[in-house]
Amino acid sequence: MTDIATILNTVETDLIALAQDLVRIKSYTGQEEEIIRFITKKMEALGYDEVRIDAMGNVLGRMGSKGKSLLFDSHIDTVNVTDEKAWDHPPFGADIVDGRLYGRGSVDMKSAAAASIYAGFIARELGLTKDRTVYVSCSVLEEDCDGENLKHLFEETGVKPDYVMICEPSANKLVTGHKGKAQMAVTTHGVSAHGSAPEKGENAIYEMAEIIQRIEQTSLDLLADKTKNGTLVASQITSKSESLNAVPFECEVYLDRRLDVGETKAEVEAEMEKIISGKNASWKIGTLTRKSWTGKEVIYDPFHAPWQIEMDHDLTQACLKAHNQAFGRDPEMDFWDFSTNAVTTTELGIPTIGFGPGEYKLAHMVNENCEVSQIVDACRFYAALIGMV
Repeated sequence: MTDIATILNTVETDLIALAQDLVRIKSYTGQEEEIIRFITKKMEALGYDEVRIDAMGNVLGRMGSKGKSLLFDSHIDTVNVTDEKAWDHPPFGADIVDGRLYGRGSVDMKSAAAASIYAGFIARELGLTKDRTVYVSCSVLEEDCDGENLKHLFEETGVKPDYVMICEPSANKLVTGHKGKAQMAVTTHGVSAHGSAPEKGENAIYEMAEIIQRIEQTSLDLLADKTKNGTLVASQITSKSESLNAVPFECEVYLDRRLDVGETKAEVEAEMEKIISGKNASWKIGTLTRKSWTGKEVIYDPFHAPWQIEMDHDLTQACLKAHNQAFGRDPEMDFWDFSTNAVTTTELGIPTIGFGPGEYKLAHMVNENCEVSQIVDACRFYAALIGMV
């Protein structure tokens, strides 16, 4: 009987070429039309039973239509390149040097997209999709609005898979969860006055000064708490005034709060109330508004709980068996300290786990690169997992 390794050997060159093709296509967040249409044609050429693009611009491929369903998700938008001259290899050249694929998105996360697309093809060639359903999604706008893509995709298509594999980079370790995320804005309120008569106004920047000290102390307290791994960062500060010669009437600090497993929304809310206590200030979730490449407006409320799947869960056990089948050993384990599209799947109660090629610490960096062998191994594992669900 033909096995995964045999088929993978015949398509390995094409798999790596696809990863290179994807890296060569510039697909900044909100500008993904070219790569989505390219992936659509590739899925169709590989014989996917159905390929569709939703109104937000995500593409979803399907193999099979019966039994348990498993979704592999990779976002194909990337952060911008603003320092191209600092790269040793062109960020959109997709050069392979010393066994590593270089370029923006090679880690985050076009290599994984290529691996999952070919895993669906291999599963069909092996007959694994006769009694199960495989979905492969390549999603958009994740860098700004993680999870909104899958939320829209599920609502529009009616798809709700039994299991989800988030293919974010993990150096091919099995990831059982990630931290939660809360992005918030603290605003202080003042009274405008002419710069020559500051005593007639109330300076919102000065009102923010003590709050910033409280934010810093809260950050230090979180770092000192060895029972948790939550963090808090003040990432941006702005102010408003009638002119450069006026007392500012408003000041805003944007915060990035990461939640460890066990931390709750109520705890974060209490933390924020303590930070602004006694000051002429307010806080709110830092809602973002973006437009997808299709023109659809996307409103994102960035407050997501942390999650972790149990080791004895059926999906975790299937992954352990698949890894042993593919490589003859148990996988190394990991836990992401960043947020992913899993915020939607876990909120919907869909069992979710992570595994993907590339070292995530190289994402968004100059000389981003992914080991080519990890792309091939990820595809092998994904195909094996399909046979286990």
